[in-house]
Amino acid sequence: MRIDLPGFGSYPLSEPTTWPVVDRPATSRIVYAAAHVVADPLGDNTPGSPAAVDWEATLRFRRHLWSLGLRVADAMDTAQRNMGLDWAATRELIQRSAAEARAYGDPATLVSCGAGTDHDPDGGTLDAITAAYAEQIETVQSAGAGVIVMASRQLARIASGPQDYHQVYGKLFGVAERPVILHWLGEMFDPQLAGYWGSRDVAAATESFLELIHANASMVDGVKVSLLDEQHEIGLRAALPEGVKLYTGDDFNYPSLIKSGSHALLGIFDAIAPAAAAALQALDAAEAGDEQALTRYDEILAPTVPLSRKIFETPTYNYKTGIVFLAWLNGHQDAFAMVNGAQSARSLLHLSEVFRLADQAGLLADQELAVRRMKALLAVNGL
Repeated sequence: MRIDLPGFGSYPLSEPTTWPVVDRPATSRIVYAAAHVVADPLGDNTPGSPAAVDWEATLRFRRHLWSLGLRVADAMDTAQRNMGLDWAATRELIQRSAAEARAYGDPATLVSCGAGTDHDPDGGTLDAITAAYAEQIETVQSAGAGVIVMASRQLARIASGPQDYHQVYGKLFGVAERPVILHWLGEMFDPQLAGYWGSRDVAAATESFLELIHANASMVDGVKVSLLDEQHEIGLRAALPEGVKLYTGDDFNYPSLIKSGSHALLGIFDAIAPAAAAALQALDAAEAGDEQALTRYDEILAPTVPLSRKIFETPTYNYKTGIVFLAWLNGHQDAFAMVNGAQSARSLLHLSEVFRLADQAGLLADQELAVRRMKALLAVNGL
């Protein structure tokens, strides 16, 4: 089968990949796929409009992730927090996702949701930011999900130094009913978070971050770090208190980081879920003594890295477009549409390369469907 792709000419598709059936979660690592939301193609999702969500398709995708043994990280940046998913839709997403998880087990285990301050964009004091955080934490907890404390644009804007972060987060540990995941999102994902934890110097920010964690270790399940810096993550992982997990958010270097000991909370796992699940089963086998399994782990994930690096290329925050594009190609949703009109955030040449790299990684579930949809997209664009 061939398709004419801009920039690649007549492209021959690879032999189809059949992924093994995965019927249980991995035991060697705790792994979350940060999940996208499916826009209602008939809704008004023009830039600046409230999000119109296709709830059935959105929940069906979460069932797909759970069926592969992955946990779901919801209402986070992959779901377009701060980039089109307003608080009303976010609150409904949290409630619906946690309710859906009950069919598979304990929602607090299967789904963790982002709690931030985005519903109060004008919050101008530390007390106001603390109150906004507390409201969202309580929303997540009342739904039965785990809590991920997201980085706050409002706090980044007004904090005068590390002490302000410690003051706010210290109070949040008193609101949380169980240990939370702390999220350090780098400015490549959101420029408004530059200088988080009190300094633009990463070493100084890390010192502040670790001081907060060590002082509150009993209430920190783990930290999710999205800085795209492998060596920094390895050093941070080693410096964490015993029992506090490092969930890699490095969509460039995840195979080696997971192999060396990080857990994972990754947006790319939304797009490569079948491969991720298969690789994690291989890692389980390797850690149980199967000498060949680690080679299988490497072979499965190696071709996903060029795909991930393409999807997350600068400007990195537009990676959601590639994630949704692949969900559409693979039949998880009926339209290539996004809230806030974000499907237009990547070029046709970019999407063509995403198509090619997904094929080479064995991640076009139904090649005929993917080709048909890619041809339709090209036709709309005059090709």
